[in-house]
Amino acid sequence: MWKMKTAQALFLATALLNLTASARGAQGQPFQWPKGERAAVSLAYDDALNSQLDNAIPALNRADLRGSFYLTLSSDVVSRRMNEWRAAAAAGHELGNHTLFHQCSRAGSERAWVSEDNDLDKISASQLAAQIRVGNTLLRAIDGKTERSFTAPCTEHLAGGQNYLTLIKGDFVAIKAKVGGVVPDMAQLDPYAVSVFVPLDASGAQLIALVDQAAQAGTMINITFHGIGGDHLSVSTQAHAELLNYLAARRDVFWIDTFVNIMKYVKGMQGVKETGSR
Repeated sequence: MWKMKTAQALFLATALLNLTASARGAQGQPFQWPKGERAAVSLAYDDALNSQLDNAIPALNRADLRGSFYLTLSSDVVSRRMNEWRAAAAAGHELGNHTLFHQCSRAGSERAWVSEDNDLDKISASQLAAQIRVGNTLLRAIDGKTERSFTAPCTEHLAGGQNYLTLIKGDFVAIKAKVGGVVPDMAQLDPYAVSVFVPLDASGAQLIALVDQAAQAGTMINITFHGIGGDHLSVSTQAHAELLNYLAARRDVFWIDTFVNIMKYVKGMQGVKETGSR
């Protein structure tokens, strides 16, 4: 699983951001967000979990906020509850690609949970890329969309020893591919190596402190949840609701949108030419 301890990571992100924000102030003008907001916030949810349909999406809808849901497409939560995922997409939430089988490397003592069949070290990069493209086809059958973003399971890049992310850049608007905190510099952000912060048992106050740091920096934060009030790597429904309520009350400060929409805007500001999707 993810190797991050929430409290330690929050404190580290805060300390690093204070240094970064000072450096950015000396380098140039702040990044310009669509309506003059001070930061962008992407709320994402990985692995296609029951608690996301039961708790996260209703909470987002009540707050009139939009999130990005990265589906592991072989999950029975996708097949059994497909109409609910389709309704989520119709309500404006993003359905992103998180591969068919959530392959991760089994190397290391903390990876006993990875089955031999899903060992990332035993599949070729070209095979995985082909599977990911099948995933895009399945997602299109659910939501009808052709523009998509991707989150790399376990933020790992190598399949059979080869970087598979280089093979799928042309299939996605943007890719989340590493663990990190607040984005330090929007002008230098690589749309195909975006960092995510993964909270685990975080309080509402800790999550709010994190988005406030993004506002201080004038950049963005990509928060990737898993379970909300259940399942694995969980955050409580209370902490999640506190963050959503805080963001919903401060729309002049925070632009909260799907990751694909935020990154389309960022790439436009960077002057990055779209490669298109298949």
